[in-house]
Amino acid sequence: MKKFLLGTIGLLALGMGSPASAADMAVKAPPPAPLPVIYNWGGFYIGANGGWGQSRNCWDFVNTVVGTFAEGCHERSGGVVGGQIGYRWQANQWVFGLEAQGDWADLSHTRVSLFDPTLSLRTKTDGIGLFTGQIGYAWNQVLLYVKGGAAVTSNRFSILDNLNFGAELASASSTRWGGVVGVGFEYGFAPNWSVGVEYDHLFMGDANNTFTIVAPFAAVLNNRVSQDVDMVTLRINYRFGGYGAPVAARY
Repeated sequence: MKKFLLGTIGLLALGMGSPASAADMAVKAPPPAPLPVIYNWGGFYIGANGGWGQSRNCWDFVNTVVGTFAEGCHERSGGVVGGQIGYRWQANQWVFGLEAQGDWADLSHTRVSLFDPTLSLRTKTDGIGLFTGQIGYAWNQVLLYVKGGAAVTSNRFSILDNLNFGAELASASSTRWGGVVGVGFEYGFAPNWSVGVEYDHLFMGDANNTFTIVAPFAAVLNNRVSQDVDMVTLRINYRFGGYGAPVAARY
């Protein structure tokens, strides 16, 4: 009987001690949440672009005898297509870059001269180049940026004879330098690929041209042409190497 009582007391003591032991055990901490993945815009990239452009040109004939005659302004829109190459640096959400862009253009316009209705004036822009710096702000895979720098256009100015089926009487080719400002939106749809849209305005200023022509028109065929260009392009870029891969945020 004594042994039975001792055994019963031992079992009760063991049962009462078990909950306390379980309560004293350390609870395993849950695994830490994964760090968010942030899209990396830094690195060297190359791409292509295409879209729409519009060139506005204002002509003034300059002559030592009759003075300056304003021919007025005209606009012409057309297609542009080309490519770009650049490099970007990223500091937290700020993105900085340098870029060179070149486009073939088809911006041509012809109209009858106000100075002499027997003549027509044709302006054609067939090439555009941009050399710009960029400052942008990124929301992970979304990048909004502004840009600015130098611009160059390749132009040909022609004077046509309306009485001779539009034969070219005189022409002047001009490579013009000016400035550009723009704004763009870009989206990274894959680790190294992004697409975007960009608007640029080119300030090309005034340029004087001397036409190559035979008499009797030589006395009146020096002119001054001002030019502005607007461009809207769709862009696709590829970033090389690991620079384009997503990176984990650091705390």
